[in-house]
Amino acid sequence: MVKYPEIKTPLPGPLATKLIEMDREFVSPSYTRVYPLVAQSGEGVWIQDPDGNTFLDFTAGIAVCATGHCHPAVVRAIKEQADLLLHMSGTDFYYTPQIMLAKTLALLMPMAGGGKVYFGNSGAEAVEAAFKLARWHTRRELNLAFFGAFHGRTMGALSLTASKTIQKKHYNPLVPGITHIPYAYCYRCPFNLCYPTCGTACVQWLEETLFRTTVPPEEVAAIFVEPIQGEGGYIVPPPEFHRELHKIAHKYGILFIVDEVQSGMGRTGRMFAIEHFGVSPDIMAIAKGVASGMPLGAMVARSEIMDWEAGSHASTFGGNPISCRAALATIDLLHSELMANATLRGEQLMAGLERLQESIECIGDVRGMGLMVGVELVQDRQTKERAGDWRNQVIQKAFQKGLLLLGCGENTIRFCPALTVNEQEIDVCLNIFEECLRPWA
Repeated sequence: MVKYPEIKTPLPGPLATKLIEMDREFVSPSYTRVYPLVAQSGEGVWIQDPDGNTFLDFTAGIAVCATGHCHPAVVRAIKEQADLLLHMSGTDFYYTPQIMLAKTLALLMPMAGGGKVYFGNSGAEAVEAAFKLARWHTRRELNLAFFGAFHGRTMGALSLTASKTIQKKHYNPLVPGITHIPYAYCYRCPFNLCYPTCGTACVQWLEETLFRTTVPPEEVAAIFVEPIQGEGGYIVPPPEFHRELHKIAHKYGILFIVDEVQSGMGRTGRMFAIEHFGVSPDIMAIAKGVASGMPLGAMVARSEIMDWEAGSHASTFGGNPISCRAALATIDLLHSELMANATLRGEQLMAGLERLQESIECIGDVRGMGLMVGVELVQDRQTKERAGDWRNQVIQKAFQKGLLLLGCGENTIRFCPALTVNEQEIDVCLNIFEECLRPWA
């Protein structure tokens, strides 16, 4: 039996409205609430609000709930650990779950020679740790990151970020010594070229122009890059992009740091998105889907790079035993079934969206890997004029119909459901999405 969203009240309903009013009184206004959803409970890819409205969730808490909401195996691991030990600080003492997870992650990493793991609480903390380790290990002060990148909101991670100006407004000066460079956004090539005849000019520019004119490569500690840009618009670079970038980095002794916070943990059909590109990173930052909703971030570096000394960086709550147990359960599920499902359901989702593109003119581009899929909306396919307002209206319409979506970039809708999503749920999503797009067909 196919399940559909069920909307019983005008949205938000009376109970949700009371909670939202309380939120406005007591909670920071800095949060970006896209629509008035109050999440009360969840199971798989379904969310229920306090008024009994049921939503099909294609956000997974911003790609966090990789195993779906409240997967029984993850909940069981959390409850078992909660009965044993909640906290003792992994900075100063040893935890069995933390040690076991470190071993598991180190062996999973696509790194030559193995790695070591630092635990924090979030993606931003993982990036901050990578930022600091790169400086420590190389004794260099400069770094490169990309336009469109999102690496977090703490000051170091924010300095690497180049996603939206509101994220940096009134926070300057930020960490100095960071240069942003163009990403391989082929749909909107920054050099007005066409792939594949471009010869990956966006990478060659780095060596031919930047290193020759303004940034001495021997002073650069690291290049920070997302295998697939997340907040920047779910942008998938061409196959050779990371390989060429990696070659240039290692030519000059620059660390190749990969931010897998959103793209990792099985979302693209492989454990890490960088595996699709055949590149071995020096350092990786992971978070979001690693613990199925429990707060956890990790920075993994090749063993010879993680050479900082005791006291040089730490975290009181990082690697909490409950989060680590949740992560171990998550990884088991990814291996046993969910990565394979991400591949199959991702192919189904992409094919369905590409069919819609044939008849709906405002769909300019469909791109993605596995269950990390973006649809870029445009006002005109020839000029590619961005349709940011249309994108926002479509997301609101979808919410009213019981489908939860989020935007990314200026005019892209992202589809990042839990990796448990089934064939029927993909079809329901596609049907609702088509209904929402018809006014702009």
